[in-house]
Parts: sequence; C-alpha cells; structure tokens
Amino acid sequence: MSHVIYKVVEHDGGWAYTVDGVFSEPFATHAAALAAARRAAAEQRVPGRTEAIEYETSDGQWRTETAAGTDRPETDVEDRG
Repeated sequence: MSHVIYKVVEHDGGWAYTVDGVFSEPFATHAAALAAARRAAAEQRVPGRTEAIEYETSDGQWRTETAAGTDRPETDVEDRG
C-alpha cells in the first residue's frame, strides 16, 4: 500500500499544500490550507469505484492509469506552519 504525505507550506504570498512536489491552489490563510489538506487526505482514503485516472507528475509528464477503487493509500498531513 502506498503512503501519501500532504505538506502545508507557505507559497505564492499565501499558503498551499504539496504532494510529491506538486502544489495545490493557493489559500489566503494557513488554517484554510491546513483544512484543505486534511480534507484531501481524508477523501483519498475513501474507497470508490475502479476507474481511469490522469495526473501530472512532478517532472511535468501526464500519466493515465487504472485505479482500483479498493486500493487506497495511507495518508498523513504534515504541518510546519
């Protein structure tokens, strides 16, 4: 099982969270970024249906994979703010 870490960081004059070097949208406050990271981490653990997913890697490449709905990662949120 994979392990995904959401990190809350200062970014672009505000706050964001990162996963494997990819930034979320910006948030005006640390509290808003932390809440969004916690929501995203929780949502990623919820089982769903098997479907194709598309994502961009940290080096800018787009990938398409089939994700099993029951193959959910463990997630954590790191808050250094």
